[in-house]
Amino acid sequence: MAVQSKELPPWGFAVAGATGAVLANALVYPLDIVKTRLQVQMKASPTAPASTEINPADSEHYASTWDAITKIVAAEGVQGLYAGMPGSLIGVASTNFAYFYWYTVVRTLYFNYHKTATSSTAIELALGAVAGAIAQLFTIPVATVTTRQQTQPRAERKGLIDTGREIVNSEDGWTGLWRGLKASLVLVVNPAITYGAYQRLREVMFPGKKNLKPAEAFLLGSLSKMLATIATQPLIVAKVGLQSRPPPIRAGKPFKSFGEVMSYIVEHEGLLALFKGIGPQILKGLLVQGLLMMTKERMELSFILLFRYVRQLRAERLAKLAEVAAGKARGVAPVLLK
Repeated sequence: MAVQSKELPPWGFAVAGATGAVLANALVYPLDIVKTRLQVQMKASPTAPASTEINPADSEHYASTWDAITKIVAAEGVQGLYAGMPGSLIGVASTNFAYFYWYTVVRTLYFNYHKTATSSTAIELALGAVAGAIAQLFTIPVATVTTRQQTQPRAERKGLIDTGREIVNSEDGWTGLWRGLKASLVLVVNPAITYGAYQRLREVMFPGKKNLKPAEAFLLGSLSKMLATIATQPLIVAKVGLQSRPPPIRAGKPFKSFGEVMSYIVEHEGLLALFKGIGPQILKGLLVQGLLMMTKERMELSFILLFRYVRQLRAERLAKLAEVAAGKARGVAPVLLK
């Protein structure tokens, strides 16, 4: 990938990425809230019947993605599928803005230091991981507040600011806004797994083929994203468990680490429970990934054309000013010679 920072400043890439992410996530937001509700369901014991499961959102048990959608709509109306959406989109916008901004900055610094225009796959993945880690440090509080909003009972649901204040007033204090940070930092490997799986599947499925058809590229992208999601799903579930309100089944006692969340889930629900909500998680990931990149590329192109136009106008203006200055200088020169 060639360095494009000369064509577009870091904030241009950041705005393009954030815009694509907001549009993509707005379109598939119901899948986001459904997968979150599925992932926070907890059982009282390994032998407990389904009726004893407690969902922190509304004490409702969801058996599947469609079951969750129908029950949420029946209990809360269609608007229930969009609970916490403003905070979520703010979080998506800030996270993607920070990621693409820092990725452009880190990448530019790397190429300037090494005086090169190319890099290896390992370097690209490392730069992406660094940018992702920096972005998480700044943006995870919004994600924490959004997850809490998505899992609150309808009667107790609050706005973005009030939910944040509720977290700060809990036993964790301000640090509660950074719940799930360790899991988030580990999850920066998700794009690395996606990219690595893409290259490996390409070698296996289309050996020696340099240019892929759009359908082939979409297939590889879908499969690689699916593999990355399966590999990191336990951490995703643990992160959601950390950031949601304390489960009633634990008498309001919050989890302290993502390791504790995973241990609790395995003990009470079995190993496969670490992959709950994976259906909507994968579907959301595939749709968001495609829509995000499509929108991002169009936005980047629009910004590049806009910047070129502005530079052209600036150059023309400077040329006119230089011409005027030169004309004045020619008019003054004969007077000075007398």
